[in-house]
Amino acid sequence: MDEESYARAQALRQQVVGKSYVDRSIANTTEFNAPMQDLIVRYVWGEIWSRPELERKSRSIINLALLAALQHPDELRLHVGGALRNGCSKAEIREVLLQVAVYCGVPVALEAFRVVQDELDRLGDESPAPEPAS
Repeated sequence: MDEESYARAQALRQQVVGKSYVDRSIANTTEFNAPMQDLIVRYVWGEIWSRPELERKSRSIINLALLAALQHPDELRLHVGGALRNGCSKAEIREVLLQVAVYCGVPVALEAFRVVQDELDRLGDESPAPEPAS
């Protein structure tokens, strides 16, 4: 991946998960974890999230469902803000978690609801605004 493509992937990452999160990730990069950070930028953001066949809102809905189902609360929390930035409403996020309940189990969904509610409460009135269509 050339430098320009890498920069576009990093910019997309910032748009979805937030500049402060990406800045912290970069600041916390060490010799040990640098290859993982590079993999994330190149493949997650440069190869998958940047594909035009699905809009960002759909990708966010998929992420929320998968992260809830796989019980990854930290990543789920991170992607709540991304889903809001990508145009998901709180009602849509709730529907995703209800769907998780019937396909993955109520205990899994209860935990996801708790994580998402905590993040929505933390964001409060400063919930990320949807990104303008690009």
